[in-house]
Amino acid sequence: MRYEPIPVSLFANNRKRFIAKMSSNSLAILTSNDVMPNNADDVMGFAQNNDLFYLTGIEQDETILVLYPDAFKEENRAILFVKEVNEQTLIWEGDFLTKEQVTAISGIRNVKWTHEFEKTIQLFAFESDAIYLGHNEHIKRVTSEMSTRQDRMIQWCKEKYPLHQYERVAKITRDLRPIKSEEEVALIQQAIAISVKGFKGLLNAVKPNKKEYELEAELAYEYIKNGGTRHAFKPIIASGKNACALHYNTNDAVCKVGEMILVDFGVCYANYNSDTTRCVPVNGKFSPRQREVYESVLHCLKEGSKLLKPGVLSKEYELKMAKLVEEELIKLGLITLEEIANQDPDNSAYKKYFMHGTAHYLGLDVHDVGLYSRPFEKGMVLTCEPGIYIREEGIGCRLENDYLLTENGNINLSAAMPIEIDEIEQLINSK
Repeated sequence: MRYEPIPVSLFANNRKRFIAKMSSNSLAILTSNDVMPNNADDVMGFAQNNDLFYLTGIEQDETILVLYPDAFKEENRAILFVKEVNEQTLIWEGDFLTKEQVTAISGIRNVKWTHEFEKTIQLFAFESDAIYLGHNEHIKRVTSEMSTRQDRMIQWCKEKYPLHQYERVAKITRDLRPIKSEEEVALIQQAIAISVKGFKGLLNAVKPNKKEYELEAELAYEYIKNGGTRHAFKPIIASGKNACALHYNTNDAVCKVGEMILVDFGVCYANYNSDTTRCVPVNGKFSPRQREVYESVLHCLKEGSKLLKPGVLSKEYELKMAKLVEEELIKLGLITLEEIANQDPDNSAYKKYFMHGTAHYLGLDVHDVGLYSRPFEKGMVLTCEPGIYIREEGIGCRLENDYLLTENGNINLSAAMPIEIDEIEQLINSK
């Protein structure tokens, strides 16, 4: 592991909370993600099923967690199945986790090899009444043509045990995961700390005629150097008009004098993520118009983030944030009161320049699991990311911080990342 060991208490407490929500005499079966193939004999980087990691801390593929809290024998109430270490795997792939290492990471004492899974489940299925199964319900993209290890587990269980009642793991984890423990907040904070170093490295490299991907390299250098696992998502390094495409990430344009660069990036550390956005001037000084737009967005961030507090509904927050941006668009001369008065109720005038939501859960997923019909609560970590995009002027500005909700408000976890205009200009020009 590139990161420091995570306290085993985190995973033990997560299992305890998960089990408390299971129905009586039921099983829960969670599987790892697949190692995805690339071309020839190459593979893509492995990313663990986040629900499985949440309950075990194990990052290895071909891992299965079985929870049976009502099992007669205490040792059968939590079992981890992992792939067996042998001479062949040692030669070609190096060490897999030993049973002792699995126990040390997860706190689960009963560890078996994966090939023992079917025989074990046969015994438990006879005694149990219901089975909880995981599925990636949170994914927003269509995946109907993909078959995952979770899909195969669902199919196998229903073929073998068609008369059992089936329940959804996601129904429990979407309730638990939005509330972060102290250990989880510390991991998110570490991911943000690496992001801060990356952003400062990028500021040191900003100058005219650099390619966007050269700046992306500065972010990658810092996350690797400081123990990050990977980019939390493909970074957006968008200069000039590219910043007006919300998900631009080809990062291959030349950064030109007079342009502003939108930098939306995150670091994954110990599977927990940061997500921050900043905007910087290519030539080290914001133009009067860029400064004007930037100050408007920064005002929306500072005022809008105050709305992130327990008891607030996401829908109410987003409406108030939209109103803040709308007021700034009027000041910037982009929309008029007359346009607002005559606007289509289903297509507000402000949406020409501001067309996205501004707060999402953050954690094991960058857009972490959770219901947005649920009022915000103490312990949630949320982003705040207002933006203004003026295509006709080639200006796109978005600013984003990460906030921990507390009893009375929130804490800006990304406060160490430069955001004030004077500080950004000074850092660029001090190199």
